[in-house]
Amino acid sequence: MRIANVHGRGVIVFGKDGDERAADIAAASGGRFGPDFGNIYPNWSALRDWVAELSPGHLRNYSFTLDRAQLGAPSPSPRQVFAVGLNYRAHAAESGFEVPEHLPPVFTKYVSSFSGPDTTVTIPEGGNVDWEAELVVIIGRELHRAEPAHVWPAVAGLTAGQDISERISQTRGPAPQFGLGKSFPGFSPQGPWLVTPDEFADPDDVELGCSIDGEEVQKGRTRDLVFPVPTLVAKLSHTVTLFPGDVIFTGTPAGVGLGRDPQRFLQPGERLDTWIEGIGTLRQTFTAAE
Repeated sequence: MRIANVHGRGVIVFGKDGDERAADIAAASGGRFGPDFGNIYPNWSALRDWVAELSPGHLRNYSFTLDRAQLGAPSPSPRQVFAVGLNYRAHAAESGFEVPEHLPPVFTKYVSSFSGPDTTVTIPEGGNVDWEAELVVIIGRELHRAEPAHVWPAVAGLTAGQDISERISQTRGPAPQFGLGKSFPGFSPQGPWLVTPDEFADPDDVELGCSIDGEEVQKGRTRDLVFPVPTLVAKLSHTVTLFPGDVIFTGTPAGVGLGRDPQRFLQPGERLDTWIEGIGTLRQTFTAAE
């Protein structure tokens, strides 16, 4: 199942790549679910059961052609946003850090930086803006002190994300400002939709990557995560309570601009395409600050 955010309303997406259609969840369910995501994620199990019981063709009675320009982040108003660093060994090495043993670095990205899959992003004046392709997990059921075996049944779905990062404000002292350096407007594009874990042959092994103007700069597989999704989410839940709709950026593979020699950062006019196998592609174009 694929769920998308169209102007703040939840929709179910179906159809082939490039020819997707969507059905409004609130309309198709007679108001039982939706229209906004504040109603959908807390009732995720019931929504899944309802979709499974639908008669053939029911959603098509409420369907319309999907316009990617109308899409927002699949969980636009989470109670909590977690972002994880150094969760791929090669990325830890290129960043100059040891591989974390007990828990990777955890910070946040502020919701005001969220956007949908196709956007124009302004490069802050004087900034060094970097790319970080990431698998994003959206929680579907409250979790606290969970074991790894309990995690995938509690995940609503997966989506593609970019942890766009302005490296100067992120790293300058006296202490790093990870959350602020990664939360300028448009710095957290996600989408194009949420895909439920059962849609993947193996949700612990999917390809992800990104390219700049067609040149591949990152490519990896989530089987190489230091802390795979079940372990990562379980460890987070042993400190905090995770709520339906919470968003977790799981880390980026090697290939970021900061780790290159010479270093490379995004420039005005460049286009960043980010893909995750089984989910889809994000498309960001960059522009200079006025």
